[in-house]
Amino acid sequence: MLRPIVAVLVLAGTTISVLAQEINDYPTSARAEYVFGCMKSNGESRQSIEQCSCSIDVVASIIPYDRYVTAETVLSMAQVRGNLGGQFRSSEQAANALSDLRRAQAEAEVRCF
Repeated sequence: MLRPIVAVLVLAGTTISVLAQEINDYPTSARAEYVFGCMKSNGESRQSIEQCSCSIDVVASIIPYDRYVTAETVLSMAQVRGNLGGQFRSSEQAANALSDLRRAQAEAEVRCF
């Protein structure tokens, strides 16, 4: 009688683990970069560590990592002068990616700061 229960528990644990991995698709290095940048903007205190860590967790819960990378790339490339940077500043796809990131960051601001 115990064997089916154990099998169900193992399968449930595996399912939960897979779901957690899907939700937590941001690599640690990306989370750390976000927190360091956030702390530079919000003060380098223990409180800012907590708030900035919360912020990246909220952002990660709202937008998938590939969309986050797209938005970060747009932010970086939009600073390039000339035609190349202009393509990133005027593209609808770039604007949508930035909009998604900004909405996620606004939600993080409300929840964490």
